[in-house]
Amino acid sequence: MKAREWQKYLEEQRRLHGKVLFTVTELANASHTSRSALNVELARLRRQGLIARYAHGQYGLPDAVTPEELLPAMDSHAYITGSYALHVRSLITQAPTRISCFTDRRSPRAQERNTPVGRFVFVCVRSRVYAQPLDGVLATPAQALCDFIYMMRRQGLSPEGLVTFRNLGGIVRADIDSTLARYPMAVQRHVLALLAGASRSS
Repeated sequence: MKAREWQKYLEEQRRLHGKVLFTVTELANASHTSRSALNVELARLRRQGLIARYAHGQYGLPDAVTPEELLPAMDSHAYITGSYALHVRSLITQAPTRISCFTDRRSPRAQERNTPVGRFVFVCVRSRVYAQPLDGVLATPAQALCDFIYMMRRQGLSPEGLVTFRNLGGIVRADIDSTLARYPMAVQRHVLALLAGASRSS
């Protein structure tokens, strides 16, 4: 396939099917070529800026993939939480430099992986804390807050010294109560103190 044909194919897949990530096998089938010949083609397309390598064996149009779309291709057991989820949910003001992900399995690969959409940090947590969101790969506001406090306390850091919280009063209290039960008592007290302080200042 010529460069223009590749671009047309990828754009059509995105527009018609919402598909933005492709494995080497899928691309080889689409181009009716061998994997070895495709690898040469992919190297050329990457140099031309027509395709990007997002993860091992995962390709797509440049700037077409979000962290939420990429994560399942890297670790199907992981979900995005912590500061990235808090920022997406408008609960902190600072844009994070890393995308924190909780997983329930230890990977032989690096715990931190650089990708075109950002640096992913995979944290293996105990089964009681791990809870994959029901509606996707992004933690709910309550879960993201609890996970963030949990991570910061594990690292001996002060959450309040690292980020500026906002809109915490908008988190549904029932969600907090059901979520907090999974965390150590120190995390529960910290989260409740944060929420109490937010309600007093609002």
